Amino acid sequence: MTATALTRPDGERLALRDWPPPAIARRATVLLVHGLGEHSGRYEHLARELGRCGCAVRGYDHHGHGRSSGVRGALPQADRLLTDLAAVVDATRAAMPAGEPLILLGHSMGGLVTASFVARALRPVDALVLSSPALAIFTSPLQKLLLATLPQWLPNLRVGNGLNPRQLSHDAAVVAAYKADPLCHDRISTRLAHFLATEGAATLAHAGAWPLPTLLLWGSADRMVDPAGCRALAAAAPAGRVSAHEFAGYYHEIFNEADPAPVFAALRTWVENFLNKNGS
Repeated sequence: MTATALTRPDGERLALRDWPPPAIARRATVLLVHGLGEHSGRYEHLARELGRCGCAVRGYDHHGHGRSSGVRGALPQADRLLTDLAAVVDATRAAMPAGEPLILLGHSMGGLVTASFVARALRPVDALVLSSPALAIFTSPLQKLLLATLPQWLPNLRVGNGLNPRQLSHDAAVVAAYKADPLCHDRISTRLAHFLATEGAATLAHAGAWPLPTLLLWGSADRMVDPAGCRALAAAAPAGRVSAHEFAGYYHEIFNEADPAPVFAALRTWVENFLNKNGS
């Protein structure tokens, strides 16, 4: 793995991590987009698995996350996560071999960002993998009221995100590592919370004309994002466009579950089929 950075026009820096494939023929590039409060360094094992399929893997840390600059959990502009992804896609495309497929892989908040990016057609990409995407979230009536008012008056107010690390995975070692990781945090601004609360519905409004081959993976026991959003995308997308897999009893981080083998098997099968169909 190599670490670099991408500087945005406002001087903020996005930390990049690159994992080249092992000594086999390179077939595609996968761009990893991580979730709320974490960072791309937590995806080393997933990058290695994708490397075995001939994929070069790049990850980056969102603004205000991991090794990127910015106030932890803040969002300077409502569309900042999308414009940052566009910048990383542009930089990644410029460094890729001509004609090589680019696959986005987003988890949780990163799944919402990548799905919105695809629905809005902000840049051409070739395929999408969604892991527990935040297409719907759990909110109480009080939270809905606060999200409808606070972002207008106090968009930079930061509070705890309310997520319980014990609900990440049934594997206690995964939970302990997350809690001990100094690059993980629990901060969220009202502007970022508003994005999470509203962008899922806006994205699902495009589901009937979903444009890309997509692998959609989620756990039925997820308590961090509402699985109903995944089911809605799977049900509304054009036939054959979305390959959907619900893993019974799994928590939020399906690639970090106590038994992730079925999840990795679904990923490998789908990636290999996509690359074979596209001549890579």
